[in-house]
Amino acid sequence: MISSRDADILEKLKLGNSKAFKELFDLYYVPLTSYSLKYCDSFEMAEDIVQDLFIKFWDDKLYDKLDYSIGPYLFKSVKNNTLLLNKKNSKYRFEAIENQVGTLVDEFNFNNFNLDNEKSKLQDQIDKLPTKSKAVFKAIVLENLKYKEVAKQFNISVNTVKTHYSRALKQLREAVAIIILILLN
Repeated sequence: MISSRDADILEKLKLGNSKAFKELFDLYYVPLTSYSLKYCDSFEMAEDIVQDLFIKFWDDKLYDKLDYSIGPYLFKSVKNNTLLLNKKNSKYRFEAIENQVGTLVDEFNFNNFNLDNEKSKLQDQIDKLPTKSKAVFKAIVLENLKYKEVAKQFNISVNTVKTHYSRALKQLREAVAIIILILLN
């Protein structure tokens, strides 16, 4: 089932509306980067993978080939691209990652999902984060601030923001599914 937001963006993209691409990027960039971190330990690598996917999506007009929701396609592509890059770099045992992690989009059980209960569990995990990482994470995920805005707010560099955010996501790895759902909600 295609979401109304995805359908609207997909229709605009097929009509050549470049503003729809920015809308797509703004909607999915942070969730896709967070999802990529589930399969790798480098925030920079996750960002590169997602940025490369968006470039390919636009340059190759992959949206013309889609008749369904953009989200599942993007998440599956990010997973595959992250695993391929890991394999290429020979840093991880892929069979173990595949068996242990599973796929958020394919395996997440939406029928028995209680968003309020999961948000409560996530809040407990967030409360256990180091102070700076917690503040940066909340600013980016819950307040939807950009890295530059967070850097300015806390009087730190953008790279420091990325480091704190990456550390927080690594500690919250099991909660990435919930984080993504909150970001897309």
